[in-house]
Amino acid sequence: MIPRYSRPDMVAIWSPETRFRIWYEIEAHACDAQAALGVIPKDHAEAVWTAKDATFDVARIDEIEAVTKHDVIAFLTHLAEIIGPEKARFVHQGMTSSDVLDTAFNIQLVRAADILIADLDALLAALKRRALEHKDTIRIGRSHGIHAEPTTMGLTFARFYAEMDRNRARLVAARAEIATGAISGAVGTFANIDPAVEEHVCAKLGLTPEPISTQVIPRDRHAMFFATLGVIGSSIENIATEIRHMQRTEVLEAEEFFSPGQKGSSAMPHKRNPVLSENLTGLARLVRMAVVPALENVTLWHERDISHSSVERNIGPDTTVTLDFALARLTGLVDKLVIYPQNMLDNMNKFRGLVMSQRVLLALTQAGVSREDSYRLVQRNAMKVWEQGKDFKEELLADADVLAALSPDEIEEKFDLGYHTKHVDTIFARVFGAG
Repeated sequence: MIPRYSRPDMVAIWSPETRFRIWYEIEAHACDAQAALGVIPKDHAEAVWTAKDATFDVARIDEIEAVTKHDVIAFLTHLAEIIGPEKARFVHQGMTSSDVLDTAFNIQLVRAADILIADLDALLAALKRRALEHKDTIRIGRSHGIHAEPTTMGLTFARFYAEMDRNRARLVAARAEIATGAISGAVGTFANIDPAVEEHVCAKLGLTPEPISTQVIPRDRHAMFFATLGVIGSSIENIATEIRHMQRTEVLEAEEFFSPGQKGSSAMPHKRNPVLSENLTGLARLVRMAVVPALENVTLWHERDISHSSVERNIGPDTTVTLDFALARLTGLVDKLVIYPQNMLDNMNKFRGLVMSQRVLLALTQAGVSREDSYRLVQRNAMKVWEQGKDFKEELLADADVLAALSPDEIEEKFDLGYHTKHVDTIFARVFGAG
């Protein structure tokens, strides 16, 4: 990813230096296990660790690869230059390139997942704080973009919290699924390497041995991982879209924080645009872009091919770096989002009580009027509000057919806003727990 949408901790996971360091640790731990089994001399295994403080020369490895056309061989050649060819003689004993590549890739994905889980924790904290702050801030709920019935801004934040909390659980599960390693040799049969080597390497690196790995780790694990990132991206866009709507000039129920000195337009000095939300919408598209290639990577020829390799070299860093940035940006946006409660009330009352129509409908049915007739009575008064700008309650109070079933006091009671918020505490307890 370009620096504009990158944060350093996640970028560092995908640097060549980090990758080669992981490769080295895999090889060194494998040598220890081989020595314990008596396959290689112990002093040769110990010699590999003399490179633990070495800085692997990326340029030198690239130079070797330009000749060998093989990245793992280029790395091993450079490692031999550091520790000496004699001591490097037993490095990579019985292993194949995928043992290093796949195990290292999963380690990188696990580390990336840890950062993303921390990102989600920060976002969840911001969403919870804003939900509690605006638990009772009345706003109009909308269906199909049209006024429906009253809700609260706190419930809006709470549902986003619940969605992101589900995403956190999904990511924790995806992290566990991807945290496997394979040191099983060519075509995964352990013919040239003891399974104990795989167990030792995985234990040292915080992984679980892959139960069966052909010559590569099965890519259904990776498909699930990137699919989970895609779902998180869609949830980010879900929140961003709501904020974009709320910031529309005709709505203006909330807006992104506009900092001193910030400019909204090169042409129009008055503009304050939802640029962060729009940016998040675009970044979510990039995250989801990885899902289909990851699904297609599941299908490989026989015990191994490398059709997945070029895909993963791109989507591994690009998707995790992008999502890390997007989650951090969304957290800041939610944290500083400016809320306008009075505008919410003004918007809800724009059609003068119309949003209470269901309460009147239900009251008429309770009073003995058929549902069909109740709907007809309410709708004919509602249409006067839509078409003539009338006041809904006043029209009901002037309708003899309605008054035949409901008293003026009963009609008046149907316009109590508190009716719509009476279960907010129950919903909050479900989302955030009691207390």
